[in-house]
Amino acid sequence: MTFSLPIRLSKSKFLSGLQCTKRLYYEVHTPELAGEIDPERQAIMNMGTEIGEIARRRFPHGILVTETYRQTSAALRRTTELVEDQTTSVIFEGAFEWQGTLVRADILERVEHDTWKLIEVKSTAKVKPIHIHDLAVQAEVLLGAGIQLVGFGLMHLNTRYVYEGGPLDLEALFIIEDLTEVVMERAANVHKQLEEMRQILRAPFPPSIAPDGHCHTPYACPFWANCTKEKPDRWIYHLPGSRQTFKDLEAQGIETIDEIPAGFNLTVLQQRMKDHVEWISPEFSNIMQSVVYPVHHLDFEMFMPAIPPYPGTRPYRPIPIQWSNHIEHENGSVLHDAYLCTEPKDPREEVAKSIIATVGDTGTICVYSENERHILLSLAEAFPLLKDDLLKIVERLWDLFAIIQQHYYHPNFHGSLSIKAVLPALVPHMAYGDLSVQNGAMASVVYRQMAFEEPDLIERSRMASELRDYCARDTLGMLTLRHVLQEKAAAISASSWENNIE
Repeated sequence: MTFSLPIRLSKSKFLSGLQCTKRLYYEVHTPELAGEIDPERQAIMNMGTEIGEIARRRFPHGILVTETYRQTSAALRRTTELVEDQTTSVIFEGAFEWQGTLVRADILERVEHDTWKLIEVKSTAKVKPIHIHDLAVQAEVLLGAGIQLVGFGLMHLNTRYVYEGGPLDLEALFIIEDLTEVVMERAANVHKQLEEMRQILRAPFPPSIAPDGHCHTPYACPFWANCTKEKPDRWIYHLPGSRQTFKDLEAQGIETIDEIPAGFNLTVLQQRMKDHVEWISPEFSNIMQSVVYPVHHLDFEMFMPAIPPYPGTRPYRPIPIQWSNHIEHENGSVLHDAYLCTEPKDPREEVAKSIIATVGDTGTICVYSENERHILLSLAEAFPLLKDDLLKIVERLWDLFAIIQQHYYHPNFHGSLSIKAVLPALVPHMAYGDLSVQNGAMASVVYRQMAFEEPDLIERSRMASELRDYCARDTLGMLTLRHVLQEKAAAISASSWENNIE
């Protein structure tokens, strides 16, 4: 069957269609096939909404079209009234429709009488190609609906803005970049693309488009699981790496990792995934036995608010809010120490002082990734009186991620060196499936809810417990992982010694 009813498109549907018309088809006809929105994506969406609301404050005389997306007719009428009212200088969330395409404009600023400037608000720190397409489809609709547009701008966050306390300096927080020329050039193609999308949507079946790198650019497609459910376990797109690698493999008719011929240009990690064997470097044994007791296992959790909440902070700069430290002494005893800020206050100085206290001045500090180093350096910059002590801590860091990256690989890593992949591969009982908070993105969301949304005491206590459990799992996981790797290193040393004796 074909679809004969009029098909209304929107700005978001148009952008989906640019990424993949199969995605667009599913969004219109079978949206139930989409995967669930993960906490990280939901947090990004919520952040975008918050940024949009704050951006409006820069235009104090603006009027918001309050009718929702479910009240399209009312929103269109209200927008028309505001456009025709010469006393209206700025319209927020104005609704416009042209030839079956509906958009809501973030900010429409009157320039002179009946001429306007369209401003799109984004929570990003710079202009991206997708933003040009976003403005271009709005230009198509607004110009078609009779709005005389003389300018197009993108309003985004200025990551160099340092919050000094008190009211936000909105002029400094936001940058508005003029994109008029590039948007008008791009808008010339929009009408044709919309018609092509509608033609595809009228077909009885979705277009035949194979999943590949485009499924993750510019955004992860919610239909990825559906489109890849029949792909083999060793499908080439499970390799880490650039899109060009996959294109080159596809051009040779290669679908699985095992089919990749010898001599094909692969990265080190890709080659290890192809070899599918446990690999250990000659230096591994000495490195794993180089720790100095007491061995600390340190992990920070942080949040990265778009709007800087405390004096001295900037947009999207990480703010540490908790840490966990599992301390192993030479006799095998293990102690656990931890910190969590549970209130909406700047936690950085408390974090810095408590870290100095927990790690003392002796012993290796085991971490997993450069994250802890970056946080300690940022704390040293923020608190000069603590700088020397914090820099001494940095000198003691022992990055288990870098060691694994350079000296060890297991086929059960499946190409990922994240601790979420490495730990379950080598220590299955230390996976994260039993925890309510299972990754850093979820931790950030839960912390924000606990600290800033004023839950009751019982709910606050539950959230704090979940955050402590998650952070502790990371550091206990590091300790257990280090033991497993040290056992492998010891076995190698013993084997080498026996071979030398023989």
